[in-house]
Amino acid sequence: MSQPPHSVSPQQPYERRWLMLIILLLAGFMNLIDVNIVNVALPSLQRNLEASPSQIEWVVAAYILAFAIGLLPFGRLGDRIGRKRMFLLGVSGFTLFSALCGMAPSINWLVAARALQGFSGAMMMPQVLAIVQVIFPPHERGAAFSFFGLSAGLASVAGPLAGGLLINADIAGLDWRPIFLVNIPVGIIALIAAQIVVPSIPGDRTIKNDTGGTLLAGASVFLIIFALIEGRGFGWPIWIFGLVALALVGFGCFYAFEHKREKTNKAQLLPAHLLSNSNYMLGGLMVVLFFSGVAGFFMVLALFLQSGLGFTPLQSGLSTIPFPVGVLLISLVNNRLGSRFLRQRVAAGTTLLVGAMLWLRIVLPEVTSFADHWTIAPGLFLGGVGLGGTISSLFQSVLANVPTRDAGSGSGALQSFQQMGAAFGVAIVGQIFFMVLDGQGGTGDRVAYAEAIRAAISYEFLAFGSVAILVTFFLKAPKEKEAHGTVHHAPVAD
Repeated sequence: MSQPPHSVSPQQPYERRWLMLIILLLAGFMNLIDVNIVNVALPSLQRNLEASPSQIEWVVAAYILAFAIGLLPFGRLGDRIGRKRMFLLGVSGFTLFSALCGMAPSINWLVAARALQGFSGAMMMPQVLAIVQVIFPPHERGAAFSFFGLSAGLASVAGPLAGGLLINADIAGLDWRPIFLVNIPVGIIALIAAQIVVPSIPGDRTIKNDTGGTLLAGASVFLIIFALIEGRGFGWPIWIFGLVALALVGFGCFYAFEHKREKTNKAQLLPAHLLSNSNYMLGGLMVVLFFSGVAGFFMVLALFLQSGLGFTPLQSGLSTIPFPVGVLLISLVNNRLGSRFLRQRVAAGTTLLVGAMLWLRIVLPEVTSFADHWTIAPGLFLGGVGLGGTISSLFQSVLANVPTRDAGSGSGALQSFQQMGAAFGVAIVGQIFFMVLDGQGGTGDRVAYAEAIRAAISYEFLAFGSVAILVTFFLKAPKEKEAHGTVHHAPVAD
């Protein structure tokens, strides 16, 4: 079998590029479905591994946090040493650490393996988009990128359902473990196929990494997430607030460090002029707020349905299907609208999400069994429509006023903001949920769980409502030439 070419050009497109796209999508699908599948398994994990509430939060947050911290530096490293090489390293690591997750004898082992899994995902995913950008000729890129949106939509639908089916089947008495072990054969197939089909794209050894900026940003994010997740368990001692203060100092140092590197013409993790772009930074805040609402909600919803109401993992997965269906359907409309009415679509989508959360806050306490799950379907579907209508429009709105030369780094940084927001949401919403649950008399009481999720949903109002206000009254309208002349491909929620 002949090896793929080491270089391709738009004049002579790589003949196996569509087969290559399927392989890249398979790896990306493995990553996306893993994010969605874990929420359904949380109650089983908590029971089987005797985990505390904060440890359960870390199962979700460790992956998201590692993924967020690794996106920019690993994307840059792929440019330096070769994107295929970095992609293969990422797939190998993801497969290996999925096996370690599935074999975890304790919750601490699982959290550590999830963090390593997140770093592997961060090695893999930036290379996927970059390879497509290089291999496909300009007139085919739009069609190629559209498959990523479809793949993400299918993963959001399949994740909860697959998780429920695997746990419910209790294969070989393994309970929740197959949700991770299933990645092993998928990863091996993707690894072998990628080695054969994906072309080798030479790296640029002159590219330098911003190691200091990476360490400052990563440490600052970790400190604040650790404080938010562990604060309640330690009784909010003074040193927890000290960690938050230290994190804020770290962010300030990162800002100064990046500006210093710009003055000396050195590589920056996030270009300093983007840090000084008020519209971009406001957009970054909106992305953090928006995704903090999304990630936190699904974690506590799974706990409410299974631990509070006694749903099986399969019933829990089936109950949440209207949400990804809404995402999938509105994505078809988004493709037709392109770059039109961006800010209006963000405002409309976040307003729909506020309405959906209001609906769920009212009806969730009335659900007592699986037979009642249809009462939450309209709220979940409405939320899915709002989410799907917002994501692409939000990223395009923020990037529209970013200079073309910074489009790559600006988009990559927004993906990191997205994952950081998700980690913040898991920490904040989890704290609200478990604090109210403890105050209501602890676990095992349906009423206590109902009060806990009602309180947690209050944060969703704040997050989504703030984005609607900011995009309507504060975010600058995109410049005409940027809005219609340049297309920025935004990532899809995981």
